[in-house]
Amino acid sequence: MARVRGKFAKKETTAEVMDPTKVVGLSPFQLGIARLRRDRVAVIGFWVIVAFVFMAVFAPIIVKIFGLDPYKLDRSAINDYGLPKGPFGGISWDHPLGVEPGTGRDILGRLIYGARISLLVGTIGTILTTSVGLVLGMIAGLRRGIVDAIISRLGDVTLAFPSLLLLIALNQPFTQRLVDLGVPRGNTARLTYILLVLMIFGWVYVARLVRGQVLSLREREFIEAARSFGAPNRHIIFKELLPNLWPQIIVLVSLSLPGYVSIEATLSFLGLGLYAPTASWGLMLGDSVGYYRSDPTYLVIPGLTLMILVLAFNLFGDGLRDAFDPRSDRQQL
Repeated sequence: MARVRGKFAKKETTAEVMDPTKVVGLSPFQLGIARLRRDRVAVIGFWVIVAFVFMAVFAPIIVKIFGLDPYKLDRSAINDYGLPKGPFGGISWDHPLGVEPGTGRDILGRLIYGARISLLVGTIGTILTTSVGLVLGMIAGLRRGIVDAIISRLGDVTLAFPSLLLLIALNQPFTQRLVDLGVPRGNTARLTYILLVLMIFGWVYVARLVRGQVLSLREREFIEAARSFGAPNRHIIFKELLPNLWPQIIVLVSLSLPGYVSIEATLSFLGLGLYAPTASWGLMLGDSVGYYRSDPTYLVIPGLTLMILVLAFNLFGDGLRDAFDPRSDRQQL
């Protein structure tokens, strides 16, 4: 009897595996999501990112609930030398992560508000570079010829410039130019300048990836079939090409965004980003250099926070890349 049950159980399992609605009917995107869910490291990275995004979006509510004020000067929390009272940077019930030397501002509150700046720059910068690179890459791949040559040479010229050095060297004149054009002076002008430079120098990588994929896809049978039936270019682009490009684009976005977050922190660290007293992780790291001996906690906490966010994005991006790798075997599901 046990053998009969085993046979029936085996037949049922085989039928379940061969069910076209469960395996054969899955799209490449659905297959990638299924693989991603089985990657525990990528899932952990995803939830860490969600936690940071939640913290950034609801920062005013969070600091109000916990009674944290990122801009309030608490002179009672620092001594006559400007150093936090108590061990580990003045950690207490009132200040769970301590206070800033010299000002007494709450570090946890500033970290929460600083996440808004970092994620804002990373998200908008990624959207701009991806959008420009996607459009130019598809144009180059579809039109080819002289159009492809112009876009490709433009990308080569762009990559020849040291983007970070230009970002530093042109900060003041371009920021002033933006103010003359009507952009509000201060942090708004600086953020606008940073995003524009990121877009100018970041679109090339996206465009090259998209161009290569389009050149490969345009020769595939389903594209030829769509053309033989008289499908317009709009249908080929939005119904045939883009659905096959999204997995690669999503992976590229997940790997690009932490780089832009780091650039914003680097510029603020160098004094070329936002103005004080705006809450920014880069500004906190820049200020902490003068206190790394007397108050090392002030250096470790924002640095560790930035490292955790960037690491979470990288782990999640690696998981996406492995999940959407077209060389993966479908039977692994």
